[in-house]
Amino acid sequence: MRLRSFRITVEGDEAGACRSLLEAEGYRFEPEPFSDRCWRLAEEPAPLGGSLASRFGFVYIQDRSSMLPPLALAPAPGETVLDMCSSPGSKTGFLCQLAGPSGFVLANEASHSRLFTLRSNLRAMNFLQAGTCSFEGQSLPLRAGSLACIQLDPPCSGWGTVEKHPQAARLWQGDKIKPLVGLQRLLLHKAALLLKEGGRVVYSTCTTNSDENERQVAWAEAELGLVREPLEPFPGFRFDDREGSYGTLRVDGEKSGAQGFFVARLVKRGATPPLPEQDGKGKGKGKGVPRKPKASAPLQIVPRPSLACASFDPARLPDGDAAAFAGTVRFLPRASQALIPEGFVWQAAPLGRIGAGGFVPDARLRCLMPAEGPRIVLEETADLRRLLAGTSMASPIAGDEASLWWRDLPLGRVALRRGRVVAAFS
Repeated sequence: MRLRSFRITVEGDEAGACRSLLEAEGYRFEPEPFSDRCWRLAEEPAPLGGSLASRFGFVYIQDRSSMLPPLALAPAPGETVLDMCSSPGSKTGFLCQLAGPSGFVLANEASHSRLFTLRSNLRAMNFLQAGTCSFEGQSLPLRAGSLACIQLDPPCSGWGTVEKHPQAARLWQGDKIKPLVGLQRLLLHKAALLLKEGGRVVYSTCTTNSDENERQVAWAEAELGLVREPLEPFPGFRFDDREGSYGTLRVDGEKSGAQGFFVARLVKRGATPPLPEQDGKGKGKGKGVPRKPKASAPLQIVPRPSLACASFDPARLPDGDAAAFAGTVRFLPRASQALIPEGFVWQAAPLGRIGAGGFVPDARLRCLMPAEGPRIVLEETADLRRLLAGTSMASPIAGDEASLWWRDLPLGRVALRRGRVVAAFS
């Protein structure tokens, strides 16, 4: 039976406290050999998605093969990254961890319904260094040559996921794959245009189809000024060799206890021809042309000291600005301001709401809670589950808010009403 894999989304002492929270609920797990942020379950007394650690965004369930592309891209702390096809945010979240609080990850998702899932996951994980937008990837209106680091995991036939989706190989056969191959080439072409000289793109798929993998890499080298940069095999996996696979990684899903997966890293070493104009069928003008930017809400910088309250310490914000948009305060990382062109429509990470009564932090924003100040500390997981189920508890703290902790692990903001604690983590 395949062991479920997951990523711990916090660092340092908080990662240790997260492991303790998982163990307190009976989960047992072992480290993955390829990253100290990645783990595999050995005992799962209840579905991991219902655990307290998952409820508060401390763990993210992810197939172990899907963890490899961000590690192959390997953004340095403080680096700016574009994730061209992002939802549900598995790779985006890992990229945020690698780039760190001083970096910036712009996550693009063309589907508006999937965009909601992406934003919800990033909010749960508290990644203030992430921004989101919704464009067709081949139409992203960013400046050519503006990026050194791009993740591209395009729509594919999904043959590597047949264990979970048995219909994938049956549905995607013959001529049905041609539109996917065409879209993948458009996305690779756009990525090449956006890269600086010497910049890198990791191209990955969850299919075992050579037309979408090795042959796409060969095409990109022949047509786009990209050159493959050989990847070292990651420990804990078995890889297949196929014609044209030199320097790329093709995960043998069955032998690796994971999805079948393909990963290639390409570096820009030459000129890229202009992207051809496209219509909905891949010919002529239309769908592939960048959409006209919509008017964005007026920007209003909010002074950091005005955000201070019992459960929010603005001094913990990374370098950047807090700005109000239609009543919501969002964080604009400094690195985002160098990448985003005027008129580009995107959404930064939310910090909370602001109005006549002042600033109210997002209840789930645990990463900016003060180290000191009014706090409710719970020692038992049962008490925390009762609070989340709607049972209030007595509080000796005066005031109308406090931070909530499980032992040494910050969880979020709670309201205090008539001497009772009221949790509201939506």
